[in-house]
Amino acid sequence: MSKFFISCDETTTICDKNQYNEATFLDKMKLMVHFIICKHCKKYSKQNTFLSKIFGNYAEEQCREQKCMSHKDKEILEEKVKEKL
Repeated sequence: MSKFFISCDETTTICDKNQYNEATFLDKMKLMVHFIICKHCKKYSKQNTFLSKIFGNYAEEQCREQKCMSHKDKEILEEKVKEKL
């Protein structure tokens, strides 16, 4: 049972992994146990998810409005940076 008790630092790392669907089943179980004990980490997780959702929606909107660089422009820029190095 002690393997389910993790520190707040470990919890935030697993929260980030979970947000991008990279957390294992065991990681998710550890989160649930930690959230029962630590309300601060539970709040962090909610806020982190909320901010990522807002940013994700904003980024999608910018690309729909053609305010982001095309892949071709990105490649050209990358080549110029490599030339300068």
